[in-house]
Amino acid sequence: MARRDVYIEPNATIGDLVSRLSDNGKRRLGDEVRLAKIEIGENVKEAGRGMVWIGIALAFAFVALTAITVAVAALIGRVFTDALWLGTLLTGLLWLVIGGVLARRGITTVGEPSYTLAQTRRELVLTRDAIARADQE
Repeated sequence: MARRDVYIEPNATIGDLVSRLSDNGKRRLGDEVRLAKIEIGENVKEAGRGMVWIGIALAFAFVALTAITVAVAALIGRVFTDALWLGTLLTGLLWLVIGGVLARRGITTVGEPSYTLAQTRRELVLTRDAIARADQE
């Protein structure tokens, strides 16, 4: 491990040292706030890009599911001696169940916390508390 020499001014008073410590803590808090802003900005950009791809995928999926729905409804209707209404109803119920399962999975995923942002918040609180303690001394 590299050794770092620390210069300590011989005429510095305790008040001067506490003031420097407080200034360093305030600077660190400012750095933590800037880091949090950068992380939030990156998360928003990434989410935006993801939403564009999801939108494109949904457009293609909508067209494909429409064609599949017509085909499945016609097939089920043909099996039930030309009861197209029954095939359409059963196909609609099938898509409703699949959609519900997927929606539940999506809600669960969105509800998971972002660990990076939580860690940044925790560090900000620790830094603020350290500055408050230094100011009290």
